[in-house]
Amino acid sequence: MSSDCSKSLIKKINHLSPSSLSPSRRLVDTEDELSDIQSESVPSEVRDWLASTFTRQMGLMRQTEEKPRFRSIVHAVQAGIFVERMYRRSSNLVGLSCPPTVIAVLKHVDKWSFDVFALNEASGDHALKFIFYELLNRYDLISRFKIPISAVVSFVEALEEGYSKHNNPYHNLMHAADVTQTVHHLLLKTGIMHWLTELEIFAMIFAAAVHDYEHTGTTNTFHIQTRSDTAILYNDRSVLESHHVSAAYRLLQDDGEINILCNLSNDDWRELRGLVVQMVLATDMSCHFQQVKHMKNFLQQPEGIDKPKALSLLLHTADISHPAKKWDLHHRWTASLLEEFFRQ
Repeated sequence: MSSDCSKSLIKKINHLSPSSLSPSRRLVDTEDELSDIQSESVPSEVRDWLASTFTRQMGLMRQTEEKPRFRSIVHAVQAGIFVERMYRRSSNLVGLSCPPTVIAVLKHVDKWSFDVFALNEASGDHALKFIFYELLNRYDLISRFKIPISAVVSFVEALEEGYSKHNNPYHNLMHAADVTQTVHHLLLKTGIMHWLTELEIFAMIFAAAVHDYEHTGTTNTFHIQTRSDTAILYNDRSVLESHHVSAAYRLLQDDGEINILCNLSNDDWRELRGLVVQMVLATDMSCHFQQVKHMKNFLQQPEGIDKPKALSLLLHTADISHPAKKWDLHHRWTASLLEEFFRQ
């Protein structure tokens, strides 16, 4: 990985590290458990919530650590040459009816504080559809992987329907669109896209779009404590995240007309699925501190970084990024999230 790319990744990781969350908090457990939070500054109820949300407390056995598998970036740099084409591409929504107001909003799609609320209003509650289609075009993925345009449109419309299933104030299609756009911004501004193949970029955009598909508006802890059918099905492990990725792939498998992966080779299909599953499961907030710790360790190793873990952290960063965006956007997202919490 180039020094510039490493510096960009380190900067993003530092924003996620425990020390950046609050000077009054400290973590002393080397296994990433919130075992010692200063009681005089944090109420017990808050400590309990942090522990249940950001750590695994279900008595699960720790998985064997994976060793970094990606030890050379030469072929990745070569594969990244295709990105040159993306810079020459303007907004191209051929095959999708796009109002002028949507085109105007999408001109700012590369910006950090992109206004997904404005896009959703301009598109008539179809922010995810236009973001997903726009980015597939930007990276020339529709052409590269021979994706039928009709399948793209039908698939993303089915995604939007799933995101609207529970009428969530926060975990809805706008959140999916926001995370997908933020992933795009991070790929551009960190330089990581030069380290990725076209298939890996496709996996990132796909994972971002589906990462909260059919979210119930409740937390994993809620599912586990209420012994919901979903918790029983996934054995209390990353309950929602497991459902999101499973349901999205079921969508593709059950209807050939919307299968955007239909022309991938068997090898590409397996590689993409492996990446998507790992990335979506890593959005489980109980993995947060463990991810940050692992990535910091990887950055100190001369042999390089495990690429799937880096991509997983990138998606996780995008998923929780709104506190670092413009105040008006952060305020709207926070109000929506609080409403969803109180509904639970």
